[in-house]
Amino acid sequence: MNTGTLYVVATPIGNLEDLTPRARRVLNEVDLIAAEDTRHTRRLLSHFGIKTRQMALHEHNEEAASKELVALMQGGSSVAIVSDAGTPLVSDPGYQLVAAAHAAAIPVSPVPGVSAAIAALSVAGLATNRFCFEGFLPSRGSARRERLQQLFSEQRTLVFYEAVHRIEQTINDLAVVFGAERAAFVGRELTKMHEQCLSSTLGGLQADLEAGSIPLKGEFVIAVAGNTATEGEQNEADDIALLTLLIEYLPGKQAVEVVSRATGAKRNDLYKEMLRIKGDSE
Repeated sequence: MNTGTLYVVATPIGNLEDLTPRARRVLNEVDLIAAEDTRHTRRLLSHFGIKTRQMALHEHNEEAASKELVALMQGGSSVAIVSDAGTPLVSDPGYQLVAAAHAAAIPVSPVPGVSAAIAALSVAGLATNRFCFEGFLPSRGSARRERLQQLFSEQRTLVFYEAVHRIEQTINDLAVVFGAERAAFVGRELTKMHEQCLSSTLGGLQADLEAGSIPLKGEFVIAVAGNTATEGEQNEADDIALLTLLIEYLPGKQAVEVVSRATGAKRNDLYKEMLRIKGDSE
Protein backbone atom coordinates (compact mmCIF):
# COMPACT_ATOMS: atom_id res chain seq x y z
CA MET A 1 0.00 0.00 0.00
CA ASN A 2 1.26 3.48 -0.82
CA THR A 3 1.83 5.81 2.10
CA GLY A 4 -0.05 9.05 2.51
CA THR A 5 1.54 12.49 2.36
CA LEU A 6 2.15 15.04 5.11
CA TYR A 7 1.25 18.56 3.95
CA VAL A 8 2.69 21.51 5.89
CA VAL A 9 0.06 24.18 5.30
CA ALA A 10 0.49 27.90 6.00
CA THR A 11 -2.64 29.67 7.25
CA PRO A 12 -3.50 33.40 7.60
CA ILE A 13 -2.01 35.43 10.45
CA GLY A 14 -5.07 37.66 10.52
CA ASN A 15 -6.70 38.31 7.17
CA LEU A 16 -8.62 35.23 6.02
CA GLU A 17 -8.24 36.30 2.39
CA ASP A 18 -4.58 35.26 2.67
CA LEU A 19 -5.44 31.55 2.65
CA THR A 20 -4.29 30.37 -0.78
CA PRO A 21 -6.58 28.41 -3.12
CA ARG A 22 -4.19 25.48 -2.96
CA ALA A 23 -4.21 25.48 0.86
CA ARG A 24 -8.00 25.52 0.78
CA ARG A 25 -8.06 22.55 -1.58
CA VAL A 26 -5.52 20.53 0.42
CA LEU A 27 -7.33 21.14 3.70
CA ASN A 28 -10.53 19.96 2.06
CA GLU A 29 -9.01 16.84 0.49
CA VAL A 30 -6.75 15.38 3.22
CA ASP A 31 -8.06 12.70 5.58
CA LEU A 32 -7.05 14.55 8.75
CA ILE A 33 -5.85 17.98 9.87
CA ALA A 34 -3.34 18.13 12.75
CA ALA A 35 -4.00 21.51 14.37
CA GLU A 36 -2.20 23.38 17.13
CA ASP A 37 -5.60 24.39 18.57
CA THR A 38 -8.60 22.65 17.02
CA ARG A 39 -11.00 25.29 18.32
CA HIS A 40 -9.03 28.06 16.61
CA THR A 41 -8.68 26.12 13.36
CA ARG A 42 -12.37 25.17 13.38
CA ARG A 43 -13.27 28.84 12.85
CA LEU A 44 -11.01 28.98 9.80
CA LEU A 45 -12.40 25.76 8.38
CA SER A 46 -15.99 26.83 9.00
CA HIS A 47 -15.40 30.12 7.18
CA PHE A 48 -14.44 28.17 4.04
CA GLY A 49 -16.94 25.34 4.48
CA ILE A 50 -14.23 22.72 5.09
CA LYS A 51 -15.42 19.73 7.13
CA THR A 52 -12.22 17.67 7.39
CA ARG A 53 -11.70 15.90 10.71
CA GLN A 54 -9.18 17.48 13.09
CA MET A 55 -6.74 16.18 15.68
CA ALA A 56 -4.81 18.26 18.20
CA LEU A 57 -1.03 18.46 17.85
CA HIS A 58 0.68 20.91 20.20
CA GLU A 59 3.84 21.20 22.28
CA HIS A 60 2.43 19.05 25.10
CA ASN A 61 1.35 16.03 23.01
CA GLU A 62 3.52 16.26 19.89
CA GLU A 63 5.62 13.17 20.57
CA ALA A 64 2.64 10.84 21.11
CA ALA A 65 0.51 12.48 18.41
CA SER A 66 3.35 12.20 15.88
CA LYS A 67 3.55 8.43 16.35
CA GLU A 68 -0.20 8.12 15.79
CA LEU A 69 -0.13 10.34 12.71
CA VAL A 70 2.83 8.52 11.18
CA ALA A 71 0.99 5.23 11.61
CA LEU A 72 -2.06 6.69 9.84
CA MET A 73 0.07 7.95 6.94
CA GLN A 74 1.84 4.61 6.68
CA GLY A 75 -1.63 3.14 6.25
CA GLY A 76 -2.34 5.43 3.30
CA SER A 77 -4.02 8.46 4.94
CA SER A 78 -2.88 11.97 4.07
CA VAL A 79 -2.49 14.59 6.81
CA ALA A 80 -2.20 18.38 6.83
CA ILE A 81 -0.49 20.14 9.72
CA VAL A 82 -1.47 23.72 10.56
CA SER A 83 -0.60 26.10 13.36
CA ASP A 84 -2.87 28.78 14.81
CA ALA A 85 -1.46 31.31 12.33
CA GLY A 86 1.27 31.46 9.73
CA THR A 87 3.66 28.73 8.70
CA PRO A 88 3.88 25.65 10.96
CA LEU A 89 7.19 24.92 12.72
CA VAL A 90 8.25 28.61 12.63
CA SER A 91 8.04 29.26 16.40
CA ASP A 92 5.16 26.76 16.37
CA PRO A 93 4.79 22.99 16.89
CA GLY A 94 5.39 20.46 14.12
CA TYR A 95 9.10 19.73 14.03
CA GLN A 96 8.79 16.30 15.66
CA LEU A 97 6.03 15.27 13.25
CA VAL A 98 7.94 16.38 10.15
CA ALA A 99 11.13 14.68 11.38
CA ALA A 100 9.19 11.47 12.15
CA ALA A 101 7.59 11.54 8.69
CA HIS A 102 10.98 11.85 7.02
CA ALA A 103 12.35 9.02 9.17
CA ALA A 104 9.44 6.83 8.03
CA ALA A 105 10.01 7.74 4.34
CA ILE A 106 6.65 9.51 4.17
CA PRO A 107 6.49 12.32 1.56
CA VAL A 108 6.38 15.80 3.11
CA SER A 109 5.03 18.60 0.92
CA PRO A 110 4.96 22.35 1.70
CA VAL A 111 1.86 24.39 0.96
CA PRO A 112 3.42 27.84 1.35
CA GLY A 113 1.72 31.03 2.39
CA VAL A 114 1.91 33.64 5.11
CA SER A 115 4.79 33.98 7.57
CA ALA A 116 4.76 36.88 10.02
CA ALA A 117 8.57 37.12 9.93
CA ILE A 118 8.71 37.43 6.13
CA ALA A 119 5.71 39.78 6.06
CA ALA A 120 7.49 42.10 8.51
CA LEU A 121 10.80 41.96 6.64
CA SER A 122 9.10 42.86 3.38
CA VAL A 123 7.97 46.24 4.73
CA ALA A 124 10.64 46.99 7.38
CA GLY A 125 12.95 49.00 5.13
CA LEU A 126 15.96 47.03 6.43
CA ALA A 127 18.36 44.81 4.51
CA THR A 128 16.66 41.59 3.38
CA ASN A 129 19.41 39.94 1.34
CA ARG A 130 20.66 38.29 4.54
CA PHE A 131 18.69 37.97 7.77
CA CYS A 132 18.58 35.94 10.95
CA PHE A 133 15.31 34.71 12.50
CA GLU A 134 15.52 34.47 16.30
CA GLY A 135 11.86 33.88 17.17
CA PHE A 136 11.00 34.61 20.80
CA LEU A 137 13.76 35.81 23.11
CA PRO A 138 13.99 34.37 26.66
CA SER A 139 11.23 35.67 28.93
CA ARG A 140 13.52 36.40 31.89
CA GLY A 141 15.25 39.75 31.65
CA SER A 142 18.76 38.55 32.51
CA ALA A 143 18.60 35.63 30.06
CA ARG A 144 17.14 37.90 27.37
CA ARG A 145 19.95 40.46 27.74
CA GLU A 146 22.55 37.71 27.72
CA ARG A 147 21.16 36.38 24.44
CA LEU A 148 21.20 39.90 22.97
CA GLN A 149 24.84 40.25 23.99
CA GLN A 150 25.58 37.13 21.95
CA LEU A 151 23.80 38.70 18.96
CA PHE A 152 25.43 42.12 19.30
CA SER A 153 27.97 41.66 16.49
CA GLU A 154 25.53 39.94 14.10
CA GLN A 155 25.71 41.75 10.75
CA ARG A 156 22.50 40.31 9.32
CA THR A 157 19.09 41.85 9.96
CA LEU A 158 17.59 40.26 13.07
CA VAL A 159 13.91 39.27 13.34
CA PHE A 160 12.15 38.55 16.63
CA TYR A 161 8.63 37.70 17.73
CA GLU A 162 7.37 39.18 20.99
CA ALA A 163 4.29 38.97 23.19
CA VAL A 164 2.37 42.08 24.16
CA HIS A 165 3.25 41.83 27.87
CA ARG A 166 7.01 41.84 27.13
CA ILE A 167 7.28 44.22 24.17
CA GLU A 168 8.30 47.25 26.27
CA GLN A 169 10.97 45.37 28.20
CA THR A 170 12.35 43.78 25.04
CA ILE A 171 12.61 47.06 23.11
CA ASN A 172 14.29 48.63 26.15
CA ASP A 173 16.80 45.78 26.36
CA LEU A 174 17.49 46.00 22.63
CA ALA A 175 18.16 49.74 22.95
CA VAL A 176 20.50 49.24 25.91
CA VAL A 177 22.48 46.37 24.36
CA PHE A 178 22.50 47.38 20.67
CA GLY A 179 22.34 51.15 21.16
CA ALA A 180 19.39 53.50 20.86
CA GLU A 181 20.46 54.66 17.37
CA ARG A 182 20.29 51.19 15.77
CA ALA A 183 17.66 51.17 12.99
CA ALA A 184 14.64 49.01 13.78
CA PHE A 185 11.04 48.18 12.87
CA VAL A 186 7.96 47.04 14.76
CA GLY A 187 5.02 45.35 13.07
CA ARG A 188 1.89 45.06 15.21
CA GLU A 189 -1.20 43.07 14.27
CA LEU A 190 0.11 42.43 10.75
CA THR A 191 -2.63 41.91 8.11
CA LYS A 192 -5.36 42.70 10.67
CA MET A 193 -7.73 45.65 10.90
CA HIS A 194 -5.50 47.62 13.28
CA GLU A 195 -2.20 46.81 11.56
CA GLN A 196 0.65 49.12 12.51
CA CYS A 197 4.09 49.25 10.84
CA LEU A 198 6.73 51.57 12.27
CA SER A 199 10.29 52.09 11.00
CA SER A 200 12.48 54.06 13.40
CA THR A 201 15.43 53.55 15.72
CA LEU A 202 15.34 51.46 18.87
CA GLY A 203 15.32 54.70 20.86
CA GLY A 204 12.48 56.02 18.74
CA LEU A 205 10.46 52.86 19.31
CA GLN A 206 11.11 53.19 23.04
CA ALA A 207 9.67 56.69 22.95
CA ASP A 208 6.67 55.58 20.89
CA LEU A 209 5.86 52.86 23.42
CA GLU A 210 6.24 55.23 26.35
CA ALA A 211 3.99 57.79 24.64
CA GLY A 212 1.33 55.17 23.89
CA SER A 213 1.51 55.67 20.13
CA ILE A 214 2.21 51.93 19.88
CA PRO A 215 -0.76 50.41 21.74
CA LEU A 216 -0.06 47.44 23.99
CA LYS A 217 -2.43 45.21 22.10
CA GLY A 218 -1.97 42.34 19.67
CA GLU A 219 1.07 40.46 18.42
CA PHE A 220 4.44 41.96 17.53
CA VAL A 221 7.29 41.32 15.10
CA ILE A 222 10.54 43.23 15.66
CA ALA A 223 13.25 43.65 13.02
CA VAL A 224 16.60 45.20 13.89
CA ALA A 225 19.37 46.26 11.53
CA GLY A 226 22.59 44.29 11.67
CA ASN A 227 25.79 45.66 13.19
CA THR A 228 27.70 47.74 10.62
CA ALA A 229 30.36 49.19 12.92
CA THR A 230 33.97 49.72 11.76
CA GLU A 231 36.74 47.80 13.53
CA GLY A 232 37.41 50.69 15.94
CA GLU A 233 33.72 51.19 16.58
CA GLN A 234 33.31 47.44 17.00
CA ASN A 235 36.02 47.28 19.66
CA GLU A 236 34.35 50.09 21.57
CA ALA A 237 30.96 48.45 21.15
CA ASP A 238 32.36 45.13 22.37
CA ASP A 239 33.66 46.88 25.50
CA ILE A 240 30.21 48.34 26.14
CA ALA A 241 28.57 44.98 25.50
CA LEU A 242 30.88 43.33 28.04
CA LEU A 243 30.19 46.13 30.51
CA THR A 244 26.44 45.74 30.03
CA LEU A 245 26.68 42.03 30.77
CA LEU A 246 28.86 42.43 33.86
CA ILE A 247 26.53 45.06 35.33
CA GLU A 248 23.99 42.25 35.68
CA TYR A 249 26.28 40.55 38.21
CA LEU A 250 28.64 43.18 39.67
CA PRO A 251 28.34 46.67 41.19
CA GLY A 252 28.80 49.36 38.54
CA LYS A 253 32.27 50.56 39.62
CA GLN A 254 33.56 47.01 39.91
CA ALA A 255 32.24 46.17 36.43
CA VAL A 256 34.02 49.26 35.05
CA GLU A 257 37.28 48.17 36.67
CA VAL A 258 37.06 44.63 35.28
CA VAL A 259 36.36 45.82 31.72
CA SER A 260 39.10 48.45 31.88
CA ARG A 261 41.69 45.91 32.99
CA ALA A 262 40.55 43.32 30.46
CA THR A 263 40.39 45.60 27.41
CA GLY A 264 42.53 48.63 28.20
CA ALA A 265 39.55 50.96 27.72
CA LYS A 266 39.61 54.24 29.66
CA ARG A 267 37.90 54.07 33.04
CA ASN A 268 36.29 57.51 32.66
CA ASP A 269 34.67 56.54 29.36
CA LEU A 270 33.46 53.25 30.79
CA TYR A 271 32.12 54.97 33.90
CA LYS A 272 29.99 57.30 31.74
CA GLU A 273 28.69 54.28 29.82
CA MET A 274 27.92 52.48 33.07
CA LEU A 275 25.78 55.40 34.25
CA ARG A 276 23.98 55.51 30.90
CA ILE A 277 23.29 51.77 30.94
CA LYS A 278 21.96 51.87 34.49
CA GLY A 279 19.80 54.87 33.63
CA ASP A 280 18.34 53.21 30.51
CA SER A 281 17.53 49.98 32.36
CA GLU A 282 15.67 51.70 35.21
